[in-house]
Amino acid sequence: MKTRSLFSPKTAIPRTTYVGLSVASVLAIFGLWCLLTYGGFTPPDFLATPGEVLAAAIHRIANLSLFEHMASSLEVILSGFILASVLAVPIGILMGSFPAVQAIFEPITGFMRYIPVSALIPLLILWIGIGIEQKIMVIFLGTFFQQLILISDVSARVSKDLIDCAFTLGARRGQVVMRVLLPACMPGVMDNLRVTMGWAWTYLVVAELVAADSGLGYMILNAMRGLFTDVILLGVFTIGILGLITDFFFKWLRQRLLPWSVNL
Repeated sequence: MKTRSLFSPKTAIPRTTYVGLSVASVLAIFGLWCLLTYGGFTPPDFLATPGEVLAAAIHRIANLSLFEHMASSLEVILSGFILASVLAVPIGILMGSFPAVQAIFEPITGFMRYIPVSALIPLLILWIGIGIEQKIMVIFLGTFFQQLILISDVSARVSKDLIDCAFTLGARRGQVVMRVLLPACMPGVMDNLRVTMGWAWTYLVVAELVAADSGLGYMILNAMRGLFTDVILLGVFTIGILGLITDFFFKWLRQRLLPWSVNL
């Protein structure tokens, strides 16, 4: 394949070429990591070697502590994200379609989505405590208001011609919402849920910042105190791998639930 065609906008490339470029980029970063650590360019307490990270992973897999941290973090992430999504999807669709609903929610949403979640942790501790509920609320607040804005934009972009045609054909208001508006929104909603799931993972360390005794964020913060960069990198890689798994899950779910929208 010619090099010029690789960089032509909107031009498909062979699957083998795509996979090859992806593997090459990963190997390049891994090679740089090996060069910096094994080559002695960085001190051990600044950047652990791949072998040290692997040894840390084997040790924590053998004693099952890594799985315990993963289970704790997944409970927090999924609980906060599902709660946010269950509320944000219907409200967001209504915001983008009904100006009255938008007038009610947009000022609050516009204000809250600019507030760093970490700034709310003291209030959450006072109001909720330091249990798992506080951690779930951090994930909820970090994703809910972002989801509202994104989903309302998806709903607002649905062509009014579709709505008018449905009314012209005799559909009632409820039928238009359920059979026209909702299906038209769902591809964009699924894409935005996939994006905000990534944001939920980024809030994990913040969620486990206070009074945590388990979780990947706790593991990273605890290792930071002793400058155990091998454990820090293990936690970071584990979060990245779990994030990729959830990303692929949303891709698969979109293909299964909305096969007609795969190419949209």
